[in-house]
Amino acid sequence: MPPSRTSRSLADPSPASRLSLISRHLDSTTTSYPPINTPYSIERDSSPSSDSDHYTPHLTQAPSSRRHLHTSARMSKQAAHPTLLIPGPIEVSDEVAASMSHFAQSHVGQPFVNTFGETLSMLRQLFQTTNPKSQPFAIAGSGTLGWDLVAANLVEPGEDVLVLHSGYFADSFADCLTTYGAKATQLKAPIGDRPQLPEIEKALKEKKYKAVTVTHVDTSTGVLSQIQPLSDLLQRVSPETLLIVDGVCSVGGESLHFDDMRIDFALTATQKAIGCPPGLSISMASERAMDVFKSRKSPPGSYYASFKNWVPIMQNYEAKKPSYFATPPTQLVQALHTALTQLLAKPVADRIAQHQKVSRKVKKAVADLGLKQLATDEDNAANTMTAIYLPEGLTPPEILPGLMQKGVVFAGGLHKEIATKYIRFGHMGVSAMDEGRGEIDKAIEALGQSLKEVQQAKGQ
Repeated sequence: MPPSRTSRSLADPSPASRLSLISRHLDSTTTSYPPINTPYSIERDSSPSSDSDHYTPHLTQAPSSRRHLHTSARMSKQAAHPTLLIPGPIEVSDEVAASMSHFAQSHVGQPFVNTFGETLSMLRQLFQTTNPKSQPFAIAGSGTLGWDLVAANLVEPGEDVLVLHSGYFADSFADCLTTYGAKATQLKAPIGDRPQLPEIEKALKEKKYKAVTVTHVDTSTGVLSQIQPLSDLLQRVSPETLLIVDGVCSVGGESLHFDDMRIDFALTATQKAIGCPPGLSISMASERAMDVFKSRKSPPGSYYASFKNWVPIMQNYEAKKPSYFATPPTQLVQALHTALTQLLAKPVADRIAQHQKVSRKVKKAVADLGLKQLATDEDNAANTMTAIYLPEGLTPPEILPGLMQKGVVFAGGLHKEIATKYIRFGHMGVSAMDEGRGEIDKAIEALGQSLKEVQQAKGQ
């Protein structure tokens, strides 16, 4: 009798085989479930797959618990690891990393309540809103939870939403809205571009939309959408339409002034330009957005994502009063408090300027290597990341392992139509703000070396 699949897997010592015992969803040959809207399989297919592709730091002395960077000016206390330069999660400062080791606290004890309250107040400064009726949220979850907050609270079933499409994440936002019963209409731009104002204006004049959503930086393409001109257009053509900004890959690294730009809802997450580990969904709702919620004709479409449940909690915490709906991740809140304290130590405008400086440096280096970006022109190019077309005939699995061996982690392609043709370089947070760490220069050098090695190996 032939051995069963399970017994064969138990006998196979490989990590992939052991993992398959508990993660059957990774085996596409056995699942009967319908396909889901996720980029995971795309990125996995364009990433190194060999179990032997491990990073081995080049040490000139006995290993220690300190992480040695390629710079004489900075040294981190974190364990040796390749520099994470994907479009999130990103590297975090030593102080933020230490905050994740904070001792256990009661989520309703006054010390933690004070920290959470200060964190929510600092979010007002980050988003640049001085209206006391704007409402900050910090909820356990990923940035994706921000879509649910919009769909469950600000849009009612049957209402129309115009989704401006500059990459993969607009598809997902539209899918989320549709799940809650909204009618999502996508206005799509060619890859590397963004919808233009005249076509947006035409769409707004053809139909009444409850909201317009825009991805400030689409992580799949590195395309930047300009918020102020869009806001001005809405005020002129359809002032009653809510402006919803997906700022997951922009807040903390791109110019986003909540009040001046008349944004109604902006969502982000901790693990990108804010410089904190993943796990908190961060958002800000305007006074008008809160009024729209209060005037809903139907109840919120979600329990966990309901403003009805979260607004009293957020308001109590900000007022330094214990409150409870669902347990917050206390160590993550401590880390976010530290990250925001560091971020706001200088004017937000200075932080944006530094990200722009580093972005120009990266994009010039990319051009000097003879490579092209996905973003079609400078105005479309994000300051927090760069999406880079590989030379003809090269694929991400040929480039990424070499980068890993040189101590740098980039991301594979994510856009479904071109996933095998490009890679993504995240340059935000502490890696961009503290140039003395040497991480951006190391990555640029590693990219050039890896490309040369692969091309030589292929006889190009």
